[in-house]
Amino acid sequence: MLLLLFDIDGTMLLKASAEHAASMQAALREVHGIADPAAAGVAAAGRTDGEITRQILLRSGVSADRIDARAADVREVSCREFGHRCPPDLRDKVAPGMAELLDELAERDDVFSALLTGNFEPIARLKLERAGLGHHFAEGQGAFGSDHEDRAALPSIARRRAAGNGRPHPRERTVVIGDTPADVACARADGVRCLAVASGPYPAEDLRGADAVAADAGELAGLLARFG
Repeated sequence: MLLLLFDIDGTMLLKASAEHAASMQAALREVHGIADPAAAGVAAAGRTDGEITRQILLRSGVSADRIDARAADVREVSCREFGHRCPPDLRDKVAPGMAELLDELAERDDVFSALLTGNFEPIARLKLERAGLGHHFAEGQGAFGSDHEDRAALPSIARRRAAGNGRPHPRERTVVIGDTPADVACARADGVRCLAVASGPYPAEDLRGADAVAADAGELAGLLARFG
């Protein structure tokens, strides 16, 4: 079985992050009293939600101890706010060809698809549900920003959850699929393979550390058809 670990933003969904960012900013205002979290200028692409909020808070003068002490509160409020803000229908944000690719993979008996995303899990699940893709990703599988702040830790978490006979899923049968250098780096940190797709903010030349780079979901389908 080939374990495919899909990123969400920039990979499966395009331009679907505005409400997500607003929800985290609302959480930082409520929990830490940060008047304008956006002013910190922290780039979100490739980072976990926990890392994004930590960097905003550090740049805003909040101590590391206070960040750690209130991290669960920030996570809880972010997810609550996103539940209020998330559009009821995100199907127009699905990357062209991605729904068809996931349908094709679901028909294969040698592939298992799971999530590997920096989103907190409730945010990730709600996005995909409203995008019409949630049924492809089983509960209890994958890895999320709520599991660890360091994206490099996520592939090993996902492999443990996909364990067979009590052993983590093999590295040589695991592939991270994402759109940023951070996706490539987290795959390399765990010694697993990576397919990049240049559908997000990074051009193909910035993703050359991956095993292969696709321009879009259509090219990604072609790569996966012969990937084993």
